[in-house]
Amino acid sequence: MFKRDILFHLERWKVDTHRKPLILRGARQVGKTTVVNEFGKQFDNYLYLNLEKREAASLFELNVSSFRLFPSPFQH
Repeated sequence: MFKRDILFHLERWKVDTHRKPLILRGARQVGKTTVVNEFGKQFDNYLYLNLEKREAASLFELNVSSFRLFPSPFQH
């Protein structure tokens, strides 16, 4: 039931033409990673960052351009 509710909200986010980056927060061990990875399979590309991991969090501590972090597929 809970998984279906979350997927409903994620589907609404997906079709919103003015959507913002998705941040999923919640208690430990409730299935956040599972549901977001399952939802991510609907996209050609998606990026999952676990900011509990020091390596991922450190990307946002550096003063690095987002173009260097996430290059556009159109850049050569």
